[in-house]
Amino acid sequence: MRADRTGPPRGRQKEADRNDERILRAAREVFAEHGWDAPVSEVARRAGVGMGSLYRRYPAKEDLAQALRVEGMNELASLARTAMADHPDPWAALVAFLRATLSATGTGSLLPLIGGRLPATDEVDAADDCLRAALDVLVDAAHRSGALRPDFSSADLLLLLAHLNARLPTTTERAVELHLRYLDLVLSGLRNPANTGIQPVGPPTWAELRDLWNAP
Repeated sequence: MRADRTGPPRGRQKEADRNDERILRAAREVFAEHGWDAPVSEVARRAGVGMGSLYRRYPAKEDLAQALRVEGMNELASLARTAMADHPDPWAALVAFLRATLSATGTGSLLPLIGGRLPATDEVDAADDCLRAALDVLVDAAHRSGALRPDFSSADLLLLLAHLNARLPTTTERAVELHLRYLDLVLSGLRNPANTGIQPVGPPTWAELRDLWNAP
């Protein structure tokens, strides 16, 4: 929605917003199925819009992919805040966030699809800051409760989701079932363990995570 407009969208703007939602949803599906080399024409076809409409909104494939990045980060931040609001117990909030994220889509993580291909922009940086803040609150609360192993970071959380949310050649419903199955298997490893004397490998830094996303 445009920042200079108040109230709900109406008329042409409402239709433009619906087209934008369809385009972004179709783009995520197409990139998941065909990778970065997927034709933009397939995005337009699947979204049910003309190429002219798509190009007016996203003049290049890079613009479309940047919008996907921002949308994806904003959605994750919203899911993290919702989990914290709905679950007073920090461990339950963390688990709820993970399950909600893996249940939201069967198309897989965006990181392996478009990570490392695009530079950061002001909009991407702003979304990144909001996401990091939301995930830091989620993870820090779980640390303070003593439920989460102390070497697990918010950057770990995103990379874990990238691993768990792999694209699978099956139906969306079955992909979600399998993603949640493997989440259940790894959750015990996230619990704060007794001291075993084993030195764990250090977590990724947020800067390292950004390097995975952004083109040099």
